[in-house]
Amino acid sequence: MRQLLLFVSIIFVGLLFIFRLFYLQIYTSNEHDLFEDNAIRKVYDYPKRGFIYDRNGKLLVANQPSYDVMVIPREVKPLDTLEFCSLLKIDKERFINTYDKARHYSPRLPSVFLSHLSKEDYAALQEKMRKFEGFYIQKRSLRHYQTTIGANVLGDIGEVNTNDLKKDSYYRMGDLKGKQGVEASYEEILRGVKGIKFIQKDRFNRNIGPYKEGTFDTIPEQGKDITITIDAKLQEYGELLMQNKRGGVIAIEPASGEILAMVSAPTYDPNILVGRGRSKNFTELFKDSVAKPLFNRSLQGVYEPGSPFKLMNALIGLQEGVITPNETVTCYAGYKYGNRFMKCHCYIGKRNNLVSGIQESCNAYFATTYRKILDKNGNASTGIDTWSKHAKSFGLGDYLGYDLKVGRPGRIPDRNYYKRVYPKTFYSTYTISNAIGQGEVATTPIQLANMVAAIANRGYYYTPHIIKSIEGETLPEQFTKAKHTTIDKAHFEPVIEGMLQVYKKGTAASLQVKDIEICGKTGTVENFVTIDSLKTQLTDHSIFVAFAPKNDPKIAIAVFVENGYWGSRFAGKIASLMIEKHIKDTITRKDLEEWILRHSLENEYAKPYSEEPFRINKHTKLQLVDDSEYKRLKRHLKISQNQ
Repeated sequence: MRQLLLFVSIIFVGLLFIFRLFYLQIYTSNEHDLFEDNAIRKVYDYPKRGFIYDRNGKLLVANQPSYDVMVIPREVKPLDTLEFCSLLKIDKERFINTYDKARHYSPRLPSVFLSHLSKEDYAALQEKMRKFEGFYIQKRSLRHYQTTIGANVLGDIGEVNTNDLKKDSYYRMGDLKGKQGVEASYEEILRGVKGIKFIQKDRFNRNIGPYKEGTFDTIPEQGKDITITIDAKLQEYGELLMQNKRGGVIAIEPASGEILAMVSAPTYDPNILVGRGRSKNFTELFKDSVAKPLFNRSLQGVYEPGSPFKLMNALIGLQEGVITPNETVTCYAGYKYGNRFMKCHCYIGKRNNLVSGIQESCNAYFATTYRKILDKNGNASTGIDTWSKHAKSFGLGDYLGYDLKVGRPGRIPDRNYYKRVYPKTFYSTYTISNAIGQGEVATTPIQLANMVAAIANRGYYYTPHIIKSIEGETLPEQFTKAKHTTIDKAHFEPVIEGMLQVYKKGTAASLQVKDIEICGKTGTVENFVTIDSLKTQLTDHSIFVAFAPKNDPKIAIAVFVENGYWGSRFAGKIASLMIEKHIKDTITRKDLEEWILRHSLENEYAKPYSEEPFRINKHTKLQLVDDSEYKRLKRHLKISQNQ
């Protein structure tokens, strides 16, 4: 009996082992187990990244071949380090640091040892790779920018970091992903899906062929192509006009919310962030804390909007019934409240209604309007909430919901905001600077452009967006559904007429473009910075908003030029030129174009960092670019126009 029990026990244990081995090797032999199997080499096949086109079908971003040296640390055998470093054109210290980093990441998983080999380096290394066990060459593609413009729009791709690896299991050490701009926003669409091959190895660690005849191998899925809303010609022209200046320009198509141009100055050539020079070049851009080329001023720059915000106060005043288009306010070269005085450019005794108030940018008219809005019900503390609600319905004071990764909310204050300073109540005069777009009001260029688009549409707008179409997909509803403001359609016409008169005989009369009815508004904003713990005033910012044509709007634009003196001096000229470029595809105002190309603001930006004392003088003679720079800009413009 004991012998039988022993025999049965042996048979049972044997069957148990056989069943377990069958379960592990056959039934549960899946892709996850293959990743854990040291006898199987994993080779990734990277897909081609999707192409990026502009709204007119011009190819902006394509791909180019690249070669990476990969390493699996536990498979590395003793090698001639000096020869290997010589082939890779690196020193021994870098070899050791990179190898240690790869081993720390994973001894058994492949890591990028050296990326972006040239074709020549690849050819020289390929012949000798058999001598360096544990290393192999992996082919993939890098971005190939077909343009030198739109760096802040297109963005770039770079190696994933530790946070990327934790957030998304798709990525492996050394993988590339979109870091900024469109490349980041549409990463999952552009990147495609990696393929993988499982290679069986023998006991000598030699490849002997596909594991199970390639049953578990997958092929890569190419990334989808996308078309963005940017007009490459308009973008290029805007960047040219903004050379030697700092600021942001946003142009929107009112009928769709599509972003036609998004200029941030200063900018850079996107090609410098491709290949082995990316790290060095990115570091230089990142460390430039003065010009801040990586800072997207059109989306992240927060400025007081100045006089363009008077348009908002006019609309709110009409909606709340506290003003009428024909009602007049007498200006005494400014507005007196308490023992203070808000200056104005109007002559003493000038009587302005709504249209002429916008035309002349009368501070007295809009200070009066603002006070009437807040004091409508006898309590400015509740009136500020009504005012704030209307302004926010235009997308101000919050993120607009556009499809780019960066941005700032700006600020439209309400009662809660002021409770910290005025816990019980306050009077309308306490916040009177909001009447002229200063004080606590703050906006980004894209918010102001969107506000103007809503005015052009007489009360509605589409969320601004950069994507026009995705291969095989439809756009999200958030970009195709109109958003309505709290202002009735009828109230927009007198405001628009005032904007038209700004061009016909107001503050932008010198900027008219033949055969185009442009509606605009100039703005000048005081510019204070802190230098050595002291609040210091620098040259004012130049701001301009506009849309055109009046009755069939094709473009709405906001231009911010830092230290640009006043609205029509820099920003207004740039806006008029870009509007004509978009509508006519040619320029008749050559005088404006030459003036903008000829004049630089680099001296203004150098003032805070100069050892020489400086003072504000709006009539200072502007710096001219030298003849060689001017000829370069003109040559670039001529080449662009002939393309």
